[in-house]
Amino acid sequence: MAREGYWCSGFLQHISVLLLSSMLHLNPSLAFSIPNCKILFSSNAMADIKVDCSNHKVTSVPGGIPRGVVWLNIGENVIQRIYKYDFGYFSNLTVLHIHQNQIAHIEDMSLVHLVGLRELYMQNNKLTKLSKHLFYGMLKLSVLDLSGNNILFISPFAFELTPSLCTVKLEANQLNRIANIVPVFQLPNIQEIHIGGNKLTSFESKDLPLNVTSPVMVLNLSSNPLDVFSITTGFFAYLEEIDLSDCGKDVMHVDIPDPSFLKSITHIHFGNTLMSFEGLSEFLESLESLAYLQLSNMERLMNSSLLETACRTLSLRTLDLRLNSLVSVGELPQCCQLTELDLSTNYISDLSSPSVQSMKRLRRLCLRDNHLSEVPVVVHSLSSLEILDLSFNDIDELGCSDFLNLTSLQELYLHDNHIKKLEGCVFQNQNDLKVLRLNKNMLLRLEGVFQTGLKKLEFLDITNNAMVSLYNREFKSLESLLHLETDTRPVERRVFEGLRNLQSLTVSLSPYMSSYGGLHELRTLTIYVMLDDYSDYNGTHANRFKRLMDYPSVRNLTLICKGFHFEMPFTFPIDPVRDMKSLQHFTTVNFYTEEPEFGIFDNAHHLKSLAIRSSFLKDMHPMHFEAMSNLEVLDLSVNTLKNLDFLAEANLTRLRRLILSQNGFTMLNSSVFEFLPALTYIDLSDNPLTCDCSNSGLMLWALSSKQTQFVNGYHQPCTYPLIVKGTMFLDFDLRSCWVNTNFLCYISTTSIVLFTLLASFSYHFLRWQLVYAYYLFMALLYDMKERKKNEPHRYDAFISYNVQDEVWVHRELLPALEDERGWRLCLHHRDFQPGRPIIENITEAIYSSRKTICVISRNYLESEWCSREIQMASYRLFDEKKDVLILLFLEELLDHQLSPYYRMRKLVKKSTYLSWPQDGQNTDLFWQNVHRALEKDQP
Repeated sequence: MAREGYWCSGFLQHISVLLLSSMLHLNPSLAFSIPNCKILFSSNAMADIKVDCSNHKVTSVPGGIPRGVVWLNIGENVIQRIYKYDFGYFSNLTVLHIHQNQIAHIEDMSLVHLVGLRELYMQNNKLTKLSKHLFYGMLKLSVLDLSGNNILFISPFAFELTPSLCTVKLEANQLNRIANIVPVFQLPNIQEIHIGGNKLTSFESKDLPLNVTSPVMVLNLSSNPLDVFSITTGFFAYLEEIDLSDCGKDVMHVDIPDPSFLKSITHIHFGNTLMSFEGLSEFLESLESLAYLQLSNMERLMNSSLLETACRTLSLRTLDLRLNSLVSVGELPQCCQLTELDLSTNYISDLSSPSVQSMKRLRRLCLRDNHLSEVPVVVHSLSSLEILDLSFNDIDELGCSDFLNLTSLQELYLHDNHIKKLEGCVFQNQNDLKVLRLNKNMLLRLEGVFQTGLKKLEFLDITNNAMVSLYNREFKSLESLLHLETDTRPVERRVFEGLRNLQSLTVSLSPYMSSYGGLHELRTLTIYVMLDDYSDYNGTHANRFKRLMDYPSVRNLTLICKGFHFEMPFTFPIDPVRDMKSLQHFTTVNFYTEEPEFGIFDNAHHLKSLAIRSSFLKDMHPMHFEAMSNLEVLDLSVNTLKNLDFLAEANLTRLRRLILSQNGFTMLNSSVFEFLPALTYIDLSDNPLTCDCSNSGLMLWALSSKQTQFVNGYHQPCTYPLIVKGTMFLDFDLRSCWVNTNFLCYISTTSIVLFTLLASFSYHFLRWQLVYAYYLFMALLYDMKERKKNEPHRYDAFISYNVQDEVWVHRELLPALEDERGWRLCLHHRDFQPGRPIIENITEAIYSSRKTICVISRNYLESEWCSREIQMASYRLFDEKKDVLILLFLEELLDHQLSPYYRMRKLVKKSTYLSWPQDGQNTDLFWQNVHRALEKDQP
């Protein structure tokens, strides 16, 4: 009954809103749900507003975006033009993404209102030029990305009022002359210029302003068909990094007459660069401060002489030789000063090289993605190594001597190999190691490898191996470990003993484990439950099992079930929230197959987020949320909930985010959201919502709420009825729900008012006419009935007279008609049936007589019953089209005396009438005329 009650109250409220909306012309842009956009949720209620309108195929800047937005993304759409006032209200905006559209034109001064903008991303559009006033007034703009356009021309004044620009990206455009880019180099605070992927055939410093020193520090010229690279002036006095990867059409000519012109260069990138050996060597020799050198994909020029040239630069510290198809490094020169060497993505299977062995200062060695089958012997001598990457190789075994001398090692990456066995002493001397990744190997056992050494290890990943179990004290020496990831099931109680500082644990759970000791500082716990392990689970272990959750320091708990629940509901024998009294974030996936038991959330006073996803929940009870007074996020996605009525009594006054995607909802009662006063974000995506008037309450609430955002409501397709399939939920035309209702209300109300007025008017002025009309209708029915009988008339005439003229009737009319001529007359005092309604007697008398004789006088005209009689008689006259009415005037009546009696006047004008002779005149002629009238139409 609660649901029906909420629905009724909500319906009445929404009816009032509908009527108000019809008067105010409800504008969706005023609501918090924005067409084609969503406001990104932040856990901080006071956080700045961020709006994402990307990938919605919009053709213009969406309306309704909050004016206080600080981050806006309208990229990946089909906008073709930016108009002058599209961004007129966003003075607080600091980051704007309008990338990957079809923008070919931006009106001048269109961005002038973005006074606080610091980053503008307009890459992958169709701009062809940068006009004079395009960036006018953007005083705080520091990052500008215009890559992937068709820019050919840049106005000399394009950046006149953008003094804060530090980074400009113009990659992949149509720029073909350095003169076109001069305005960028003239920026007072420019630090990075990216002009790679254009059509520059030469880059010569003489084309830039003379006697000027640019503050630029990074210059990217990659992927240009350069024929000439010439630095002949001191324009780049501060340049530190230059990228010439994929440059050169044939062979690029380099001209640097004075090495001092590039004295600040520390980083240079060559990758598939078309240069001669001599030119490249000469270039390298001119870089006296070079610290980082990339020579990737340069196997064509890769030889010892080139590397010797590079290594003669004493400042060189990093050498990157990726993607050179190296099989061995036997020809590497002596580079004793190197601290970093990257040999990844080659074909190296042997690293036995004296040159590598001589690199005593090497701190980082990357051998990722090669063909090594074991740890190279040469590595043993690199005692200064701090980072060693051997991932994605073919190593299958590690021995005690492999890392024996690497006492300074801090990060070791061994993942994605074929390691099956680890000797127990393999890491015994790595007391400084902080990061160790052994995941995605073929380890069967750990062989006590973590019981010695590794005193400073902080991160360990051993997931995706072939291990079945973890045993006692496997990690006892890892006192500094903060993060442990394993999907192997611990089967003994003291398996994590010694991990006193562990803060994050990912583990697969064994149902037969009673408790894991020593995890006193654990903050984040992720448990994978394999349902196959519970096929023969005995409930007698439940009490022992509950102790697993006895970790009072845990703040974040995630329980993930792997496998199928089959037909039987699965109830996990632990109450995690009940036992973890400091828990703030609780997530379950494929975990609860039925409504959770009452009481398990009784200690959830600190819980801020609760997620029960991908389960089989059909309902929840308000009692589950009694203790969750601080809950801010509730995620019940991918379930089978029937309704949300439980939220009405859940008392979730601080709930801000509600996620209900993929639940199969077709209709929802929006009144439950009134019980969530802090709600700012609701996600109902991927539900088959019905788009008809039964859902009008939800639609109206979503459109009118100034606080709660209905996420993706304008991109939630309708599934029913079929006539609106394809329409988006919040685009459904609600007028079809309330226009007809309002119209019917209007018509009904108007009809009632008019009927009341008409009834009052008729009663006051026409009540007797209506009575007459009724009885005339009754006469019609009587006449039709008598016709069917086809009986002869009982009387020759019905005498209609006023009682005050009764003396004349008896003295004059009866003797002359009945006594002398034998006419059968009907008189009301003589022939009317006693006890019968008088109007029925009148009707029967008129229709039972061949004629009706009206004896008219002043008294007759004033009589109500006489008026009725003549009304009915006149109706018969017009109905039968016969002369059935005889008018006898006892006195002379003037026209003005007949004027109030409309019916009588009409009869007098159209019918012959007889007047009673006055003052003793002869009456014989009068009665002869009467007899003649009675004889007419006699059968």
